[in-house]
Amino acid sequence: MSAGRADQGGAGSPPTTTAVPTGWRARLSPRPALVRVRDSAIPILQIVVAATGAYAFAHYVLGHPAPLLAATVTVGSLGLVRDARPRRVLETVLGMLVGILVAELLLLLTGTGWWQLALALGLTLVVARLLSPQPAFAIAAAIQSLIVMVIPATAPFLRLVDGVIGGIAALLVTALIPRNPLRDALREGRALFAAVERTSATLTQALRRGDRLRAERGLEKARSLQPLLDEWRTSLESGIAIARISPFLRRQRFELARQDRIREAAELATRNLRVVARRVVYLCDDGKSRPVAADLLAEIVRGAGFVSDSLDDISLEPAARSALAAVASRLDPAELLPGASLGDQNLITALRPLAVDLLVATGMSPQEARTVVPRI
Repeated sequence: MSAGRADQGGAGSPPTTTAVPTGWRARLSPRPALVRVRDSAIPILQIVVAATGAYAFAHYVLGHPAPLLAATVTVGSLGLVRDARPRRVLETVLGMLVGILVAELLLLLTGTGWWQLALALGLTLVVARLLSPQPAFAIAAAIQSLIVMVIPATAPFLRLVDGVIGGIAALLVTALIPRNPLRDALREGRALFAAVERTSATLTQALRRGDRLRAERGLEKARSLQPLLDEWRTSLESGIAIARISPFLRRQRFELARQDRIREAAELATRNLRVVARRVVYLCDDGKSRPVAADLLAEIVRGAGFVSDSLDDISLEPAARSALAAVASRLDPAELLPGASLGDQNLITALRPLAVDLLVATGMSPQEARTVVPRI
């Protein structure tokens, strides 16, 4: 973010666009595949350890001849998804166990065959939909029901025991071999603030040039920020949930909670940035330059850059607070633009809640942040 804080839109500002590699070299680049493997290293380790451990326990300790479901339940419940909350893992395990139980009961009552398979699948899906609103719950139950109906067993309800063993193994590795939620959250928080910086740089240049087309592009960028917020929220919620049960993530609980506080403030800030973007689009319709508003927005975003830097260095929060307070204390439309049109003054007014939300992201309470901006 540091490069983007060099007076956006001014003489020494960085370009708003960067070269994007295209062609066969980009398509054949191994980097994306290697990044995927690196990011999935811990989930892969979790799945391998849980599946192997569940299979070995069921086979060698309990003497089950082919504990297939002990392994499949662990793989299906852990997965490679971003959301690895213990609750999500438990819900998936319960869905699978529902499918196993329904199929085992039908096997005792009806035996095996094509119509028994159809009945088991239909009944499993109905029961699963009654128990949970999540489609993944029903699909997980149906897959396990199908396995039970197709693959013969030596004893009734043996596979249900295997499924329970697999579920316990999945929950154990979630706590004992935890994924690194702080790393993922840091990456996604930085990605959001980088996108906010690019959006604001576009809007700043639109104000300097009176360029409506550029302003509309900035509004499009502002509207596209929500998926980045959703990814950040998912990682933080997952990390906080795992840290509650994992003894190895105890030290990360404070940082995860601090990031979640920043994320909440950033979500409000992005909503206000969309309001600012809509006002910029309206004002740029006349083609006039508005350097005062452009400079103020650039200063606010420079402060947001310090907030981004403070994600992994809490000592930078005071610097972010000072930078944002310096600009927020000047956001008086009548004083900055005496005699200006109502539309121009409304744009300055729209910058006020944006600055307040970013001040809250630095650790100030909402009440303290609101006292920084002048009364109007």
